[in-house]
Amino acid sequence: MSSALAKYESFLVENVSTISTLESTLRSITWILPGRLKDGELASESLSAGLNVMSMYHDTLLARYLQGVPKYKPLLPSSPHAKYTRAWCEKSAVYKWAARVLELIRFTQLLIEMGLRRKASPRTRWRGIVLLEVIKAGLRLLLLRITRRPLLSPPIPEREFDPSSLPAASDTSSPTLAPSSPPTSLPSTPEHLKNNHVPLPVHPLFTLPPPAQSVESVEDYLLTKALTTADVKSPTALVKPLTTPKDWISEGIYTLRPLAYAVLLSSTRGEDSDRAIMGALALEVLSRNLRRTPLSASALERSEYAKRDRDMLWYLLRGSIWRSWTRPKLEAFANTTARVPLLNVFGALMQDWIPLIDEYYYYTAP
Repeated sequence: MSSALAKYESFLVENVSTISTLESTLRSITWILPGRLKDGELASESLSAGLNVMSMYHDTLLARYLQGVPKYKPLLPSSPHAKYTRAWCEKSAVYKWAARVLELIRFTQLLIEMGLRRKASPRTRWRGIVLLEVIKAGLRLLLLRITRRPLLSPPIPEREFDPSSLPAASDTSSPTLAPSSPPTSLPSTPEHLKNNHVPLPVHPLFTLPPPAQSVESVEDYLLTKALTTADVKSPTALVKPLTTPKDWISEGIYTLRPLAYAVLLSSTRGEDSDRAIMGALALEVLSRNLRRTPLSASALERSEYAKRDRDMLWYLLRGSIWRSWTRPKLEAFANTTARVPLLNVFGALMQDWIPLIDEYYYYTAP
């Protein structure tokens, strides 16, 4: 088994650029499959879930491979999010596996719901959704207990390197092949082949122009080389720990909010969602008002809170807000642009995706 994994890792490293291109192409296809085939949404989500799980596995293998290549230096430094999550994965094995399981559930939860919708009763389907939310809430609380800091999304580092810039799996070349790079200096000409005549002066047309002077100022150049607070801090110190009870209550409410929304929906099996969406919105606003204001130097925490604020726009696709306001506007746009070139493509995609938002919880779940 270990030899097979070693062969696959070698194959991945040698063909990582091609594999990444293939993943991107297949991921683009998943957007147009729903509505085109029978059970197209199931095929699309199966492909999307498989690609996400495979990409996470590939990222793990590539990160392990790059740790064994001391000469490799990325073109750009790692982002604060990657530094922070990677540091916690290396510091705590429990954090690493809990975060991976949480991401695995997130990749496959919609596919599980589709299977339950086809093979089980509505009551069993909602029980399965609540069970998934209970597991996710438990994992988030475990991560919160380990880090004692606000949770970042995603909790694992994302791929940030260019696949084409990875070093080769082996620096040794085969004796039967030509060298991959030319020699640094040309061989010297033998004495009996040297031209003893005086060389002619080089024509001006064949001379290179003088290098253009850079207009970049010295200050701008030095700013690119200056260290920031994120560069000198310990990676786990990029996010300040939760200290006051108010901070803990705010983060706990935000963590348990998806579970509360699913429980409220399951009580009516998704038919009467007004109470559920009002309860989830109330918890969202309460958590936002209780959370602390991060310092200007805490860029990572500020970006996480900004992402949470943007995610509140998903409520436009949930419950009575979706049924009474957002969906009629999208349907009107699709009908209006049905005969307009180019815009009718977006209208057709909307008409394919609108029924899926009505039928499945995890398309717009918090």
